[in-house]
Amino acid sequence: MSNDQKQHMIKSFKQGVRFDERGLEDFRKLTISCKPSKTAEGSAVVKLGDTEVIAGIKMMVGTPFPDRPEDGVIMVNAEFLPLASPDFESGPPGIDSIELSRVVDRGIRESHAMDLKKLCIKKGEKVWIVSIDICTLNDDGNLLDAAALAALAALKSTRFPGYDGEEVNYKELTDDKLPLAQEPIPVTVYKAGDVFFVDPTKEEQKNVDARLTITSLGDGNLCAMQKGGEQPFTLDEISKIVDLATKRSKDLRKEIDKL
Repeated sequence: MSNDQKQHMIKSFKQGVRFDERGLEDFRKLTISCKPSKTAEGSAVVKLGDTEVIAGIKMMVGTPFPDRPEDGVIMVNAEFLPLASPDFESGPPGIDSIELSRVVDRGIRESHAMDLKKLCIKKGEKVWIVSIDICTLNDDGNLLDAAALAALAALKSTRFPGYDGEEVNYKELTDDKLPLAQEPIPVTVYKAGDVFFVDPTKEEQKNVDARLTITSLGDGNLCAMQKGGEQPFTLDEISKIVDLATKRSKDLRKEIDKL
């Protein structure tokens, strides 16, 4: 958008009107489909309006970190596929995909969503490694929230593969689920001018001045925050953003609870 278009967008926002007729606090239609992949131990596709993201979980047996000999390992990787947007290119991960993977990772890790000690097979020698791979299928804005929701849904759908103490049998999944203790829900609040809103389309996202991703738990406690954009936030604005994010997370949590 040009600056004139941006100002028109902000003016419309101040009147409570968005181009797709949503309110400033309204998310687009959210659909979550679990286990689309037949080869992953867990997977999910999240559609948020026209934004679409898939997350897959692979379980591997490996060596724990030396300073955490009794803890399993979580790894998050995000790939922005060129098929999802003309702005994405093939090659090494870019800044945006690295940031997305870190936001997802931080939400899971800082919430203690998973009891890593229950992933230990033999202290100091063998643990389960949980690899979360996120791929964009279509980018129409707000990939951060869509990706984090896809990762959480995929984790909930995951089942351990067979393991005889020596080899992992990926052809046979057990009934054992991952030891999930929390379900962190992210909501990213965006700022354009002095207006705050959630779940932007790609056109809206091009004109934001700053954003703040708030990841919270079912009891309302915050477990992670990530800022983006060049403009700063005041303490009052951060308080407003936290209230909005925790409020909207309740609706997203209802969808996750259905899984």
